Amino acid sequence: MKNIALMALLAFLLSACTQQPKETIVEEIEKQIVMDKPATDGVFIHISAGYDDPHRALMPLKMATLMAEDKDVLVYMDIEAVKLLVKDARDLSHANFESAHTYIKALLEKNVGVYVCPTCLEAAGYQPEDLME
Repeated sequence: MKNIALMALLAFLLSACTQQPKETIVEEIEKQIVMDKPATDGVFIHISAGYDDPHRALMPLKMATLMAEDKDVLVYMDIEAVKLLVKDARDLSHANFESAHTYIKALLEKNVGVYVCPTCLEAAGYQPEDLME
């Protein structure tokens, strides 16, 4: 329903700005919209904890890994969590969870974006080239 309303609005706006008939504009818009791929729900995961609180660091990594099965997921790590993503980072574990390295590897294999706050990375004494692949 949102796509139809958006197409109608775009058609109206474009028709006001061009000499093309409305039908042609709508046809052009329809060609550009991918109708055969349904939109998926997305999830934003923010992680600030690191070695100081393994439960708070691993729970969102686990949640991101599970949700990546059927949702678009983006993971953003800042504050203490940036230390988990550097090349020389020791692994982190806690009862009832996989390790941090296991979750991070699984997320990357699922093409989940894992992002690091550049300011927090610098504050922790690291540079972008210090991050793991």
